[in-house]
Amino acid sequence: MKGSQGVNVEKYGAGSIVVSDYDPKWPTLFAQERTRIKNALGSFALAIEHMGSTAVPGLPSKPIIDLLVGVPSLEEAKERCIEPIEVLGYICVPEYASWIPGELFFRKGPPGPWTHHVHLMEPSHPRWEALLVFRHYLRTHPDAARAYADIKRALAASSKDNIEAYRTGKNVFVEETTAKARAWRADAGDQ
Repeated sequence: MKGSQGVNVEKYGAGSIVVSDYDPKWPTLFAQERTRIKNALGSFALAIEHMGSTAVPGLPSKPIIDLLVGVPSLEEAKERCIEPIEVLGYICVPEYASWIPGELFFRKGPPGPWTHHVHLMEPSHPRWEALLVFRHYLRTHPDAARAYADIKRALAASSKDNIEAYRTGKNVFVEETTAKARAWRADAGDQ
């Protein structure tokens, strides 16, 4: 769909964006899906991490389980992983490469609301470290997690069904917090 500026406006697919209270079932849902993906990809899956807001206890989130899957080669993954992941009910979304270069992106669930996302990339990709350090920082810094929750709820209300506006609205907080997380990790390593 084209927005007022003639650019594509990505819709959420399930009506308005909803940020739900934390659900203690999210880690179990991740663990179940992790097992399914590991079984499908075997040793080609080097690591499978729970990322995103559902990976932070107590943090409100869109109820979508994000899985970060590390593979030794993204090019080889394009040949080896798409079909086995699609057999699990996922849809590969290659057009997301312009938004998230260096990874394969999949989503699962009824056509909106999605229930799961898979982000498949090489662990050497800079985004891998950024996603995990951000998650760890929010897990260990409740004030930052609360601030993020407030931003997410405000953006969900103002963005309606424009998921691109929702994501973009979080960028400054995510970038600043990731920088703080890296500094915090470096300081902790020096002690």
